[in-house]
Amino acid sequence: MTAKSDFTEEEWTRVVRAPLVAGMAISLADPGGPIEAAKESMATLKSATNPPSHEQLLAEVALEIQATVQQRHNPVSGFKPTGGAQPGEQVLEELRAVQAIVAEKATAEETAAFGQWLVAAAQAAANAAKEGGFMGFGAQLVSEREQDMLDRVRATVTA
Repeated sequence: MTAKSDFTEEEWTRVVRAPLVAGMAISLADPGGPIEAAKESMATLKSATNPPSHEQLLAEVALEIQATVQQRHNPVSGFKPTGGAQPGEQVLEELRAVQAIVAEKATAEETAAFGQWLVAAAQAAANAAKEGGFMGFGAQLVSEREQDMLDRVRATVTA
């Protein structure tokens, strides 16, 4: 079983924020208004504090995220996509790097579960708010850009 103690402080920080970064990928792929962003953030946070399986690593990460939020600290502190490459590409690079860190330290089962959790967090963000349309008419649950990013997140963390 893999635990927090298996990671350096910097690695652990990156692992803990990864589910939230996965949700951020969706928001960056198809930015909407403030209400849409809030819905996506809340859905990502809910997913990040409720992992889909019960591996010790996932449970410890979820508890750390929950504690960070309860202390009113920013759970994605230290990660901010900047200029240069597309912000979505920077998010995917971060997810790829974190998945590699987890793969190096965790069992194959834990690594797979962690990757599936990142996809679940991104899916939660994508499903949180309808896209487009007018006053709700003609809107779609997941936009093409969100679906494209979701597919890219899946390919990045489950390969």
